[in-house]
Amino acid sequence: MLTNSKKVKPILNQFLRTGITNLTGPREGDVVEAKLIKKTTREAFFDIEGFGTGVIYGQELSNAKTIIKNLKVGEKTPVKISHLEGEKGYIELSLSEAEKQQVWQQVKELQESGEIVKVKVMGVNNGGLAVNLLNLKAFLPISQLSNDHQPKIADMDRTKILDELKKFIGEEFNVKIIDLNPRVNKLIVSERESASTNIKELVSNYSIGQEVDGLISGIADFGVFIRFVDNPEIEGMIHISELDHRIIENPKEVVKINDTIRVKIIDIKDGRVFLSLKALKNDPWTNIADKFKTGDEVKGKVYKFNPFGVIVNLDHEIQGMIHVSKFGGAEEMKKALTQGEEYSFVIENVNPEEKRITLDIKK
Repeated sequence: MLTNSKKVKPILNQFLRTGITNLTGPREGDVVEAKLIKKTTREAFFDIEGFGTGVIYGQELSNAKTIIKNLKVGEKTPVKISHLEGEKGYIELSLSEAEKQQVWQQVKELQESGEIVKVKVMGVNNGGLAVNLLNLKAFLPISQLSNDHQPKIADMDRTKILDELKKFIGEEFNVKIIDLNPRVNKLIVSERESASTNIKELVSNYSIGQEVDGLISGIADFGVFIRFVDNPEIEGMIHISELDHRIIENPKEVVKINDTIRVKIIDIKDGRVFLSLKALKNDPWTNIADKFKTGDEVKGKVYKFNPFGVIVNLDHEIQGMIHVSKFGGAEEMKKALTQGEEYSFVIENVNPEEKRITLDIKK
């Protein structure tokens, strides 16, 4: 009977009533199938075949309100066993947790199979995108976005990056599940991984050392993104250090968006292609000793201050450097020289192997 009892019924009574002598059965946390046998405004009772009667009430009833409303007496549904011995001797159940656990199991199977799934972008934060995957909250880090969706912000300003990410709210992305932990509701997905299989196949047609034509598709403070002209699905990257033989402060000094340039493939790793523009340029340091000699007086323009000294642009695309100690300190250095201005210098040392020219200000 399902009427309230003045005395709490131990679960053993259910075994006795149903004639069960084998005490093995579901454990707390298990998801089992149960049949609805009665529902009221305060409780819903379920028959767990061969084991006993379960009940859903209180907050759990509220959480599963819609599910129970649409469930008819006699219908079966998965439930999660919360407590084997509840307040009235019944097995306490959870419908909402059972549904969530089933979804997590489905997500785990998707991860193991490597299947590509579709998610919807619901929001953004500094680290990436909040997405919906089978009604679970998942996280898509910026580092796991495809090349097409990577924010290409020159100065990497956080506000600008967030503005770029907000453009994706409401859009759907294809992703793979790369990490999950149901206990802490952790679910990490990757758009880059979902595209990597196809990209890896395309990239396999190229080799290190090969020269390709590319279109500048994005510029960031750390380098330049290049989309292959003959295969636009492939987007490689030129690190700022591979743009020129001289030190570059901003990639925009060398290239601009939509420029078409020829580059050399210097590395291929995990479907990602790394390129060099510098490798196809004549090295100005070849025979540098014939152009600059110790003791020579040269003209140079101050290019950049750094903690160690001053970088100076000389002729022939060569840069020299004056150490901060020549001025007595950083403040004195900036008082003596102005960025962008030209001065006369004296070459103290030329080191072709290290591609370094040491300068001193002409007294």
